[in-house]
Amino acid sequence: MQRAKRWLFLIHRWLGIVACLFMLLWFVSGVVMMYVGYPKLTQSERLARLPDLDGARCCISVGEAARALPADARPSSIVLTSAAGGPQYQFGVGKKVIAVDALSGAAVTDIGAKDAVAAAHVFMPDATPRYVDRVDEDTWTHTRGLDLHRPLHRVQMGDPEQTLLYVSSTTGEVVRKATHTERVWNYAGAWLHWLYAFRGGPLDGAWSHIVIYLSLAGVLVAVSGSVIGIWRWRFRGRFRSGAKTPYREPVMRWHHLIGLAFAGITLTWVFSGLMSMNPWGLFKGGGVELNRRAYAGAVLDPASWPLGSSDALRLLPPSWQARELRWHMLDGKPYLIAINGAGRTRMIDASEHHVDDAVPQEQVMRAAAKLIDAPLAGSELLQREDAYYYSREAHTMMGGMRHPLPVLRLRYADAAQTWVHIDPATGVVLGKLDGTQRVKRWLFAFLHSWDLPVLLSSRPLWDIALILLSLGGLALSLTGVVIGVRRLRH
Repeated sequence: MQRAKRWLFLIHRWLGIVACLFMLLWFVSGVVMMYVGYPKLTQSERLARLPDLDGARCCISVGEAARALPADARPSSIVLTSAAGGPQYQFGVGKKVIAVDALSGAAVTDIGAKDAVAAAHVFMPDATPRYVDRVDEDTWTHTRGLDLHRPLHRVQMGDPEQTLLYVSSTTGEVVRKATHTERVWNYAGAWLHWLYAFRGGPLDGAWSHIVIYLSLAGVLVAVSGSVIGIWRWRFRGRFRSGAKTPYREPVMRWHHLIGLAFAGITLTWVFSGLMSMNPWGLFKGGGVELNRRAYAGAVLDPASWPLGSSDALRLLPPSWQARELRWHMLDGKPYLIAINGAGRTRMIDASEHHVDDAVPQEQVMRAAAKLIDAPLAGSELLQREDAYYYSREAHTMMGGMRHPLPVLRLRYADAAQTWVHIDPATGVVLGKLDGTQRVKRWLFAFLHSWDLPVLLSSRPLWDIALILLSLGGLALSLTGVVIGVRRLRH
């Protein structure tokens, strides 16, 4: 027993010297991240800045545009959008995007500095653009979702916020923006929280391991400290000093008292941060892949598409201006999803040349039965957000993503207990959650940010609670750092 106690004290002491410093940084940066997120360009921001697609002058048919693709290319997605103010087809082929000018039919290649500046000027017409350089990845573009667009052109805008824009070298569109405020605060926020100082340099390959093992050290420090704190507390009687704690030195005393009060929340946040990294593939799970080809019911073939893009745009009501068209196959039937500047959708039946608000629900259910090779165990139409389907504010890590309501939730009787969310208006599959991923939702998202919809709607109480608890964890870590520095001096 004495040996076990000694090892526990040694673990807490020596791991704490390193871990408390990082835990201190995590508490400070966590509060910053509550209000300033990592730079991004949300879907709503992007759509709001796109021009309307004009059916009178746009565009060549998707079949004509597809002639610019390599002979063996089989697009899995097609979008008609705009880049630098001009209409553009974007074909998803494998793990890359091939862009084609929607007026000339020429493949978009060699996006240079002039193109980047032109795109930036269209995106922010009231600011003067200045070309900076071209980078593969930098401090504000670690997101893997930008891999399709690398390398990226950087353009500095002369607006009051000194916005830095990133332009895709693949499509020529703006794919990220970072204001001066975001860049400054993020050095005390996401950049610090996720230890991005280790990204992009010689330690880039070890970054995830660094975060995982520092988080694991924090967990061990919090657990050992909790046990020691309880051992050293006099539940009955008092020490000679008259106190319940044996420590008379002020910093040690406060570390003990604050630890008893805040070790639980500290352990919770460090542990959930560890879970966010999916350490050692814990949440990889054995979930099945969605059979999207069976769900579509037919191959997306631009050469045989039955409706021209110009004709489709003219089918829409005059007051409803589309910013994008997305090609969509559902249960063997071709559709176009028209999206306006507010993100609202209209469905264009490409075979019958008809516009409606939604696809037939029986068609969605027929297709859904083929999505997974397992019977449907249940379905429900959610009218409001719940613990597994909810939105966050745009600046947060998972914020800014589209969460339409109502939403169809399908539960399958497969081994992984898969749930699938489908937009009933468009038939678009929004995502899936297997049993392992639902466990991660609680161990990471809930424990780390208390993101239940009922809590998020209780602001500013949510803010006050998280800030007060963060200050407690900060005080615990700070006293630990002071004790560690003293130990190292000796």
